[in-house]
Amino acid sequence: MSEPVALGRVVCIVGPTASGKSALAGLVAKRLGSAIVSVDAMQVYRGMDVGTAKTPMGERGVPLLMVDVADVTDDYSAQRFQRDARACVDGLLARGLVPVLCGGTGLYLDAVIDEMDFPAGVTGGERRQGYERIAAEGGAAALHGLLAERDPASAALIHPNNVRRCVRALEMLDGGVSYARNNEGLRRRKPHYEPRVWAVSMPRERLYRRIDERVDMMFEAGLVDEVRGLAARGLNRSRTAGQAIGYKEVLSALAGEYSLDEARDEVKRRTRHYAKRQLSWLRRDGRARWVDVDELGADRACELIVSDARGDFDLDGTRKEEG
Repeated sequence: MSEPVALGRVVCIVGPTASGKSALAGLVAKRLGSAIVSVDAMQVYRGMDVGTAKTPMGERGVPLLMVDVADVTDDYSAQRFQRDARACVDGLLARGLVPVLCGGTGLYLDAVIDEMDFPAGVTGGERRQGYERIAAEGGAAALHGLLAERDPASAALIHPNNVRRCVRALEMLDGGVSYARNNEGLRRRKPHYEPRVWAVSMPRERLYRRIDERVDMMFEAGLVDEVRGLAARGLNRSRTAGQAIGYKEVLSALAGEYSLDEARDEVKRRTRHYAKRQLSWLRRDGRARWVDVDELGADRACELIVSDARGDFDLDGTRKEEG
């Protein structure tokens, strides 16, 4: 595993979708005179604006990096994200600035702030097409069954319907790497930077209400037209961008699988479920200090985080003694 660069302090503002973390990150980055590095797996794609709640260009008070860096037909991996996002972070640190990382994709955040290697395995070509053909002809269960025969430990970690991850695990096996064993290695963290992690919290009922309101606003703001336009550019053929919540459901509605009203309800349901997974990830990670912005106020929350970024707190979260 590669040695980390000289540790630099980075602020990480995380939390479940629709919690208001982007607005808070904007305030913090502005106070620090820095920039935001997005750690969102879907905001990397050009044209996926409404459905990813991407901050509009005219409303960005600070530079927003790692958005609009890939086409929807690109298979933009966590490994590529790690390389590109670290280049952004290192560039800010070299200028004496404190980068502000913001997003809800746990793997992408960890890939940036922790030492994490991604084995290449054997990808693409006829072998991948063969695995995808098994899933297409025999269903996801057939592909998962193949993985279970070859690597039961890895199969136990992957949902039987997650075709993409099953394909990846089989490719890794072909390259002599077990997905399960590699997954154990990814959980042993060694910092690449000095992360100061703050998580936006709120009661679950308030969060779910905000999620439902956000989904309604997305549909009113033109999500269906956005998806229709992206479909013409190949979104429906994408194994990554095409699986994003909001886009997948609208694509299905446009294909006549169900109505747009049913698609809207499904987006709300899946987004609430995704928020639960994000919260679970944050609790398992254990590094975040939680802040309820609605209760504390955005200015006070910003003040706390900026003070932390400037070194007014020790790593355990206690305030340093003055004088």
